Amino acid sequence: MKNIYMDNAATSFPKPEAVYLAVDNFNRQLGANPGRGSSQQSLKSGSILVEAREALARLFNIEDSFRIAFTTNITEAINMGLKGIIRPGDHVITTSMEHNAVARPLYKMQQQGVEWTAVKCSSNGELQPEDIEKAIQANTRLICMLHASNLTGQIMPIEAVGRLAHAHKILFMVDSAQTAGVLNIDAADNIDILTFTGHKSLFGPQGTGGIYLKPGLDIETIKEGGTGSMSEHLEHPLLMPDHLESGTPNTPGIAGLLAGVDFIMKTGIANIRKHEEELTASLIQGLSEISGVKLYGSCDPHKQMAAVAFNIKGMDCGDLSLMLDCEFGIANRSGLHCAPLAHETIGTLESGTCRLSPGYFNTEQDIVEVIRAVHEIACRV
Repeated sequence: MKNIYMDNAATSFPKPEAVYLAVDNFNRQLGANPGRGSSQQSLKSGSILVEAREALARLFNIEDSFRIAFTTNITEAINMGLKGIIRPGDHVITTSMEHNAVARPLYKMQQQGVEWTAVKCSSNGELQPEDIEKAIQANTRLICMLHASNLTGQIMPIEAVGRLAHAHKILFMVDSAQTAGVLNIDAADNIDILTFTGHKSLFGPQGTGGIYLKPGLDIETIKEGGTGSMSEHLEHPLLMPDHLESGTPNTPGIAGLLAGVDFIMKTGIANIRKHEEELTASLIQGLSEISGVKLYGSCDPHKQMAAVAFNIKGMDCGDLSLMLDCEFGIANRSGLHCAPLAHETIGTLESGTCRLSPGYFNTEQDIVEVIRAVHEIACRV
């Protein structure tokens, strides 16, 4: 039985071969702690961080790469952005499609005096920018939203919302977990804070991510410690990226992330997007023709990423997921996808959904086999 990986919205697999080689090379040939000491190995390790920052800056159209700080994942980056800026009495606006990486910190902050409005999206998960504007209050400090849903793949209008935020002199923060590496992201286009993860469409290893702050924007730290710089002072450094980078970084992972970004730049974002869009179109078309299958979201490959949520009438999504995995070798994900607000929005909070998310290394033949498997399972109901 051939194994088909269809869970790229959770983490991309496989990675480009260069990513595996970069991680292995660091672990075998360098291994030193960057910025800690002046040995040749330590300096070479430090250069990996510099090169990775510069590669990400080119990808996101960031002028000063030192405004990028590495984190262990996008959840940490989002927490840094929210908790580094928002104070009791401030108001934050999000959409109703947010991942728990945004919703859970805000829920906790709400208990501490922060006001939070989750603007309702349509039952397809689409957002009207004017609804964001209607939610603005005198104390609105930040608009924070995902670039695309991890549940339905719905692409959000971050350009329009960014313009709106800046017109009202409100900070704008973007969660690019599902889009970085597949859609063009211009951090200079009204984005004050950009958060990203390395292990999805940037093709890096798990345990990598980061946050970008626009020039002139300073935020409070949520952790302090060793940075290898200004060690004579007990006060944590204020300069970026050291201000947001405490402790030993995941240098092997960042070496892999650098290789992943290099692969994207060589392959071309437009080519990656085109391939994933074609796979998504085929998947939606095939699933829509199966009796008993219900699809969620816009079902328009031009308006969504490569994430397709569906159910089979009369079948638990967990049972469906298990059959796809154990009987047909198709890796997928079922349940609430760490996004209960999104499920509530599209009407699946009680049932959950099964999600298939093809990636750049999937083929049209993979889609054919997945559709055949879903059809066979649907016929049993």
